[in-house]
Amino acid sequence: MRSDRPASIHRFYSDRSWIEGTAEDQLEQVAAMRGVINIAAFPDLHPGKYGPVGSAILADRIYPQLIGNDIGCGMSLFVLDLPFRKLRLDKAAQKLRTLEGSWPGDGAARLNALDLPETLHVQALGTIGGRNHFCELQVVDASTENSALEMSGLKKGDLALLVHSGSRSLGTAVFSTVLDRFAGLDPDSAEGQAYWQNHCQATRWASLNRTLIAERAADALRSGLKPVTDAPHNMIEFRDGAILHRKGAAKADVPLVPLAGSRDALSYLLVATRGNPDALGSLAHGAGRKYDRRSMMGRAGATRSERNELARTSFGGLVVCEDRQLLIEEAPNAYKDPTRVLNELVDAGLAKNVASLKPLLTFKKAAKQEQSTARQDKKRRLQDRRSRR
Repeated sequence: MRSDRPASIHRFYSDRSWIEGTAEDQLEQVAAMRGVINIAAFPDLHPGKYGPVGSAILADRIYPQLIGNDIGCGMSLFVLDLPFRKLRLDKAAQKLRTLEGSWPGDGAARLNALDLPETLHVQALGTIGGRNHFCELQVVDASTENSALEMSGLKKGDLALLVHSGSRSLGTAVFSTVLDRFAGLDPDSAEGQAYWQNHCQATRWASLNRTLIAERAADALRSGLKPVTDAPHNMIEFRDGAILHRKGAAKADVPLVPLAGSRDALSYLLVATRGNPDALGSLAHGAGRKYDRRSMMGRAGATRSERNELARTSFGGLVVCEDRQLLIEEAPNAYKDPTRVLNELVDAGLAKNVASLKPLLTFKKAAKQEQSTARQDKKRRLQDRRSRR
């Protein structure tokens, strides 16, 4: 149990990192919350709705707001058995469009296999979602720790899928039951236990969801696949008699931890050194946002030619995203430099770089749902006006 003084904040970044003042303010606010014991902040730190993203927070109670609605969100990496020489990006981009829409598989059977209720938000299984979620086809570009890479079943030149998604409508439903619990939940109370059980279901559901997305992509590419690692970064767990909240901080006690770049930057595979207990068994989960979504509307994609450029990368890769606003909000310059984040983690002694992953094809959205819905609404309004005349 901590004293009345603010909790300790351990910052694993230097003044070379881009950290917004608002994120620093949120760290201080969380440190002053009742029952918070320790905080680890990583170089991908940026402001969130209820607290700083890119942090791990140890407390004596459960704070659902620190996790938010996307419970169990994380990144999973899979290796394909498709040879790189046989890949045709244009054709692959068309094939991955099948990821749009609902998954046609047997959701009840897959949920049952994990002892989850067979109707548990089955309609959302196998879907990516919006915002910063994606399925990205990558190639293992370089390796600095060959033994660690080989132990994971990867080698330079392999094609891989990095999937970033979470618990979709299930997480939203769980969070809706505790929206007003800003003072936290006693983990031994009935309400705390109910949230914990629902949270655990959501994290398992989210991991299954990432697997199904990868299976859909592999099937579209006519390739087999094998799982390499699964690293959630939005979850709670019991640790040292307290509750550890990870908000955009990757669970580091897995074989390899993906550090995602933007769609126009390298991603990395890390091995945690586990030498600093103040890191709370966590690492940065990606580059982290540099600019918020609203401000991106004036920073990228102002013209049609600029938006066309956003659909291609400097690596010669492609981006499938037909939602104009999402394409701009998720533009590469919205994010920090992942190499800087990597170097800060290495310099802090928290991780070693195992390999870099070059983006080839990033799938986000293949249907203009928002725009078409708006047009349909406008059409209905016009029809209603005409019918009243």
